[in-house]
Amino acid sequence: MKKSQEKVLVATLCGLIVAAAGAFAVQPAMAAGYQVDTLAKVTSVADWDQLNVRRWPASYSRKVGALDPGVHVWVERCIQVENSTDWCLVKRNTTQGWVNSRFLTAVPY
Repeated sequence: MKKSQEKVLVATLCGLIVAAAGAFAVQPAMAAGYQVDTLAKVTSVADWDQLNVRRWPASYSRKVGALDPGVHVWVERCIQVENSTDWCLVKRNTTQGWVNSRFLTAVPY
């Protein structure tokens, strides 16, 4: 095998590995979920702290925003996470992402 063919093969394999890793990273969002469509309040967060909003429903996922304690958010849906608390997709103004459900309390609207 020529050196140039070897480089193409290695690049292709690396691309496949990255694609597979990306598909695995998206997996939590495809977990068993349920529609919520309700208003909720950020609770159980210290007054001096903020609730991190994540790109995907996982604590290791990239932070895309933060919510102050006591603010209201729209909860679109939540997913069930085995051996953990559920994660919910929330939106407030231009901030949208996933938060751990233990920091949300439904409010009547």
